[in-house]
Amino acid sequence: MLFLAACNSQPETITSGPADDMAGADNAAGAPVKLPPMMTASKTYRCDDNSLVYIDFFNDNVTAHVRKDKSGTPTVLTAPEKDKPFVADGYTLTGTGDNVKLAMPGKKEQTCKA
Repeated sequence: MLFLAACNSQPETITSGPADDMAGADNAAGAPVKLPPMMTASKTYRCDDNSLVYIDFFNDNVTAHVRKDKSGTPTVLTAPEKDKPFVADGYTLTGTGDNVKLAMPGKKEQTCKA
C-alpha cells in the first residue's frame, strides 16, 4: 500500500522540441514545388572524329548534360521544347537515341553513335 500512495494519479503531458510555427497555417496554400528533372539515360558516344562524349538525358525532355571527359564538369544544354535541339554557348545537340548530331565550340557538327 505504501508504494501506491506515492504514485500521482494525474495524467502527464510530455512535449518535445520547439512549438510548430505553422500549426494554424494552410500549408496547401503555398506555391507548388517543382522537383528537378531525373536522369533517364546516360550514354557514351563515339563521334566521327573518334572522340568520346558523355551525355546524360533527363525526364523533362528539354535538359541534357554533355561532358568531354567522363568525370568532367557537364555543360547544361536546354531545348525550348520537347523534340527541339538542345543548345548552350557553342553547343547544339540533336537527338536522344543511339545516334545524335553534336556541334561543340571550335568543331563542326558531327554524328555520334552510342
